[in-house]
Amino acid sequence: MTVEPRLALSEPVGDTLRKTTCYMCACRCGINVHLKDGKIRYIEGNRDHPVNRGVLCAKGSAGIMQHHAPARLDGPMLRTGPRGSGEFRRIGWDEAFEIATGWLGEVRRTDPKKLAFFTGRDQSQALTSFWAQQFGTPNYAAHGGFCSVNMAAAGIMTIGGAFWEFGAPDWDRTKLFVMFGVAEDHDSNPLKIGISKLKSRGARFVSVNPVRTGYSSIADNWIGVRPGTDGLLILSLVHELLKARFIDVDYLVRYSNAAWLVIDAPGTADHGLFARDGEGRALVWDTATGTAAADGPGIRPALSGRFTLDDGRAAVPSFQLLAETYLDERYAPDAVAAETGVAADTIRGLAAEIGRVAFEEAITVEQAWTDMRGQTHTHFVGRPVSFHAMRGISAHSNGFQTARALHMLQVLIGAVDCPGGFRFEPPYPKPVEAHPRPHGKAEHFGSSQSLAGPHLGFPRGPEDLLVDAEGNPARIDKAFSWDAPISAHGLMHMVISNAHAGDPYPIDVLFLYMANMAWNSSMNTGGVIRMLEDKDPETGEYRIPKIIVSDAYSSEMVAYADLVLPDTTYLERHDCISMLDRPISEPDAVQDAIRWPVVEPDRDVRGFQSVLLDLGARLRLPGFADSRGTPLYRDYADYIVRHERRPGIGPLAGFRGADGDRTGRGAANPAQLERYVENGSFFVHHLPPEALFFKHANRAYQDLAVKMGFFDTPQPVTFQLYQETLQKFRLSAQGLREPVAPQTHRARILAVFSPLPSWYRPLEEAAIDRDAFPLHAITQRPAAMYHSWGSMNAWLRQIHTRNPLYVPGAVCDAAGLVDGDWAWVISPHGRIKVEVARMEAVNGATLWTWNAIGKRKGAWGLSPDAPEAKRGFLLNHLINELLPPKSDGMRWSNSDPITGQAAWYDLRVRIEKAERGEEAEPQFSAVAAPGTRPAELRYGQEWSK
Repeated sequence: MTVEPRLALSEPVGDTLRKTTCYMCACRCGINVHLKDGKIRYIEGNRDHPVNRGVLCAKGSAGIMQHHAPARLDGPMLRTGPRGSGEFRRIGWDEAFEIATGWLGEVRRTDPKKLAFFTGRDQSQALTSFWAQQFGTPNYAAHGGFCSVNMAAAGIMTIGGAFWEFGAPDWDRTKLFVMFGVAEDHDSNPLKIGISKLKSRGARFVSVNPVRTGYSSIADNWIGVRPGTDGLLILSLVHELLKARFIDVDYLVRYSNAAWLVIDAPGTADHGLFARDGEGRALVWDTATGTAAADGPGIRPALSGRFTLDDGRAAVPSFQLLAETYLDERYAPDAVAAETGVAADTIRGLAAEIGRVAFEEAITVEQAWTDMRGQTHTHFVGRPVSFHAMRGISAHSNGFQTARALHMLQVLIGAVDCPGGFRFEPPYPKPVEAHPRPHGKAEHFGSSQSLAGPHLGFPRGPEDLLVDAEGNPARIDKAFSWDAPISAHGLMHMVISNAHAGDPYPIDVLFLYMANMAWNSSMNTGGVIRMLEDKDPETGEYRIPKIIVSDAYSSEMVAYADLVLPDTTYLERHDCISMLDRPISEPDAVQDAIRWPVVEPDRDVRGFQSVLLDLGARLRLPGFADSRGTPLYRDYADYIVRHERRPGIGPLAGFRGADGDRTGRGAANPAQLERYVENGSFFVHHLPPEALFFKHANRAYQDLAVKMGFFDTPQPVTFQLYQETLQKFRLSAQGLREPVAPQTHRARILAVFSPLPSWYRPLEEAAIDRDAFPLHAITQRPAAMYHSWGSMNAWLRQIHTRNPLYVPGAVCDAAGLVDGDWAWVISPHGRIKVEVARMEAVNGATLWTWNAIGKRKGAWGLSPDAPEAKRGFLLNHLINELLPPKSDGMRWSNSDPITGQAAWYDLRVRIEKAERGEEAEPQFSAVAAPGTRPAELRYGQEWSK
C-alpha cells in the first residue's frame, strides 16, 4: 500500500507576503505572493481585493510557473541569422539602446510615419500611445482591432459604454441574465462569482453561443445560434418586444434620442440628420404646443407622427423609424429561424421572458436622487434583465451593428444602469463628445513633429477621417480611412500585410510589444511569416527593413526580430492599471491598481515601460526629456507618480496630494506607490448611494465624475438609438456631403452604415460559394490559457497540450468520422490536417477548437517534439487577412467595414476524412530558441542560459 507523505498543512508556506495584481489574464485580480528565502513559493487570491474577493483560477495560481518559464528571455539580442532562424547574439543594454535610438532617430528626423508602433495585450496603453504621439508617427494602436473594437465602439456610440471593462450586470438584483458569445477566458473570476450569485438566488441564466462549454454549460437555457447571425436574432427579439409593447416609453423619452426629429428630405445634404435649433440642440415635437422645440423641462415629446418644421421640411421622430423598421415581418421569428438556426418558438419564448421579467418583475431601490434636469426622484426603478457579450458577436464583419442591436434592446426595455440591469463602471459612461477625434493628418502635427492629439478616437463624420486630399489613408493600417472609418482601436492585423505591400506606403521600422504577429495573433499566419521573411529582389533588403520586438518570452514573433528588448515577467516590474486606461472599477466604486516588483529580475532584462521612457529621453521626445535632453522620469514607477495629463490628473486616482489625502484630482504624492502597496496594491472610492444608478443622467454621479477628474464639466449621455454619424457617411456615399466618398467605397458604405442597427450577411460568406463551404469554423480560448502564454507554463500544460477539432455528431456521421480520426479542413484560403473529436453540444453547422494551444516548433522554450507543436494547430492558417478577390481590384481587408474589427469568426469551411497522421498540418521549420533550454525543469530549480 502506498504511504501518503505527511504534509505540514498548518505551517506557513513562506516567510514574506507581498500583495500585487495578477496578469495571467485580463481580469486584474488581486493576489498574495508568498516568498521564502527571497523566492516565490505560492500564489493565492487576495480576499480583500474588490475584483476577485480571494477567488483565483488555475491560471492565477500558475503565475509561479510563468515566472520560472524556460521561455523567458535573458538579455537584449541582435539578429545574426536570417529572420525566423532564431539566431541572435547577446548584446548589452547600452548597445541595444544605441541601435534602437539610431534606427528610430533616423526615422523621426526624416519621416516619422515610417515607424509603425503597435502593442499587444499590455495594460499600459496610456503610456505607449503618449509615446507614439510625442514621436510623431500616426501609426500606433493596440490589439483591440482584432479583439473587441466592435464591442467598444458600438457600446460607446450607443449608450456611452460597453460590456466587460466598461460595465457589468447587477449580479445582486438581476433576475434574468442573457449572455452572448462569451468564452470562459474573459473576465473569468468576476463572471464566475457573479453567475454563482445568480444560481444561489434562482435567477435564470440564458446563454446564446454556438458552443456549449464553460459558462454556457451551466446555463439554464442554451441557444446554439449559427455564427454571425446573433444580430438577426436580436432584431427578431426587438420585433417581438415591439409587437407586445414591452417598451419602457418613459425611459426612452427621458434618456434616449427616440423623440429627436429626423429630417425627411431625400436628395439633400440634411436627409436623415437630426433637426437642430440655432444652438445646435436636437429638436423634438412638443405635443403640448404643436411646435418643434429643444427637449427640456415641460416638453412632452412625440414618439410618432410626421411633422413640418418652420423651414418647411418634413421630419419624424427617430422612434417611428425604429418601429417601422423592426416591425417589418422580415424580422419575425419564423422569417429568421432558418438563418439563425434558432427555432421560432425559442425566439418568441426568449422575447416573452425578457418582457415579462423587465415589466412584471420590476424592482425599486428606495433612494432619493436628482437627475440632470434638476428633477428629484424618491427611488430608482429597476428592470432586472441584464446582458453580457464579448468576442463571439464582435469578431464578425457585421459585429458592430450586432453590438449596437444588443444595446438598443437594453435601452428599449429600460435596462441600462438601473437596478437589476447592466451597470456602468466609472469612468463610464462617456458620450462620444467626451472622446477625442483621431489625429494623424498632416495638419495634426506641430513644429516639434509631435501629434497634437491622440491617435485613436471617434470621428464625428467623414470630415474627421485621416485621409489626404485624394482620399488616401494617412495610417499604415488604413484606420480612420474610407476602408474602416470608425476604427477606434486601429487595425493591427493589417499592419504587416500593408507594410509588405507598401500600401499605402512602405515603413522603415516595425516596433512591436507583446504582440505575437508571427503566429496566433495574425490571420493568414503562413502568409504573414512569408511577408516577414520576404526581401526586395532588387536590393536584397527585407521589405520591412527593421523590426524591434519587446517581449518577456521567446514567442514565434521574437524569432523574426532584428533587435530584441527583453521584458520582465509581471512579478518583476511596475504596472499601472490606470484610470487613464483600463481600470478595475466596479459599478459601485472607482477602483484602480498597480503591480510592483515582488521579486527582482535574475536576468539582464528591463520592464518595457521603463525602456520606452529611456528611449523617449534619448530621442529627446517632448514630454520625456527637457530642452537639454535630461530625462524627465527616472523609470516607470517615477512616471506613474509624477506624470500629469492635466493639472492634478495622473495615472492613479488614489492617495494624491502631498499628504496622500486627495482622491481623483490632486498634486503628485511621492509616496503614492508605497500607499498602494500598503493597501494591497489597489485603491477603492465608493460611490454615494444617490450616485449608484442612472449615471448617464444622475446629477450626483456627474458631479462626482468632475471632482474625480473624469471630466472637467458634467457629461451626461443621451442614448443614441439612431446614429447620426453613420448617416453622415451614407450622405457622403450618395455624393451629397463633403468630403464625398470615393466611388470605390460607396456601395459598401450604403450597404452597411445604416443609422439604425441592421444585420447583413458576413462579408466573407457573401463573397464565396457557401454550398462549397457549408460549415462555420471558430476558435475560443480555454479557461486555463490566455493567448499564447499558458502553453509554456509547466502547470497549465498538464491541462492542455493539444487541441482537437470538435465536430457536430451529424457532420461526423456524414463524413465517416469518429473520435481520434484525422480530417482535412478546407477553406477558400487553405487547408489544415487535424485530429477530430465528436461533440453534440455545438451548433450543428459549426466546427470549433481551442485557440493558442498549437505552437511552432522551437518556440516558447518547448522542445521541437512537444505535443503543442506536433498535434496542436491553429485555425488561423485557414483565414486570410484579405477578402476573396473581386472584380473591383481593391485590397479589401477581412474586417468589419465600419470599425475594421478583424473578422476571425466569419470563416467558412468543409471537412473531409484524411489518413491518420502523427502531426497536424501545415508544419513549419523549427525556430532556434534564443538562449539555452534546461534539459529538465524542476520546481524552484535555478538555471542559467
